[in-house]
Amino acid sequence: MRATVLVVDDELSQRELLTELLELEGHEVFSAGDALRASQMIGSQPPDIILLDVNLPYKNGLELCRELKAQEELCLIPVIMVTGMTEAQDRIRGIEVGADDFLTKPVDRFELIARVRSLLKRKEYTDELDRADNVLMALGSSIEAKDPYTEGHCMRIALYSQELGRAIGLPREDLRALRIAGCVHDIGKIGVPDAILLKKGPLTAAEWDIMRSHTLIGERICRPLRSFQPVLPIIRNHHEKQDGSGYPDGLRGSEVPLLARVMQIADIFDALTTERPYKAALSLDAALQQMQVEVDRSWWDPTLFSIFSEIAHLEGLPRVDLAEFKNDQDHE
Repeated sequence: MRATVLVVDDELSQRELLTELLELEGHEVFSAGDALRASQMIGSQPPDIILLDVNLPYKNGLELCRELKAQEELCLIPVIMVTGMTEAQDRIRGIEVGADDFLTKPVDRFELIARVRSLLKRKEYTDELDRADNVLMALGSSIEAKDPYTEGHCMRIALYSQELGRAIGLPREDLRALRIAGCVHDIGKIGVPDAILLKKGPLTAAEWDIMRSHTLIGERICRPLRSFQPVLPIIRNHHEKQDGSGYPDGLRGSEVPLLARVMQIADIFDALTTERPYKAALSLDAALQQMQVEVDRSWWDPTLFSIFSEIAHLEGLPRVDLAEFKNDQDHE
């Protein structure tokens, strides 16, 4: 595959050599002589693969690699560390900061081509998974678009969930799962007829059974994607209750997955504070009072609700900007 390659090396002769070899393979090659310039180039136009020298001015390649791998939007870009050092400890340091492969100077042409091709094939597979992820994210958002009263609902509960998740110290991968779940938690409603989904009056018992099936349908839709595995318990169990009266599994207390409990708080709060065909929007205080009543009924996690309530009162919940959120999704 033709790819964009960034070569980062402080030696001009080395940059020119690697550029020539890679261009012969049909790649588009950019180069930088130090980590600061490389960071600017990566930020403005992320490449498909990076060849990164260890010894650089201002900031060494190991530090730059660590910074790239810590950024969600950049961490999947393959990084090949290029170094004149052959000690095992140096390679261990490279592995620790997230390097994907290594080349030793002087670089052998055939080894360079083989390693670049191998990592680009892996990236192509990863990009295919990302595209599948994005299709499901868009499908989840399309459910929301059916009802003008729920516009922005996915975005808000994603942001509120992440805010609560940060407050309780969840790791980055869990925060990402909450963000994705915000968009796809109701994706199973694609299997619910519009006559039920958009009904203005109360649902019959039979219609409620169909509506409740959306959690299981959503789980089945998302299960084939490996990257969605952390999201599946949220999709399936975000309508459980602490007393076991929820669905689909009737889980109790800590049996309800933590991330599902986090999203429940955000989901209920947003439902209470937005206008719907059957009710007016509640104020922040009124919504939290209503949720406290439901916590007292053993519906929602009392510890998570207490922390969420404190965030809402003292720090304020994240400001919702639909355009900005959609732009962020495009760069996931």
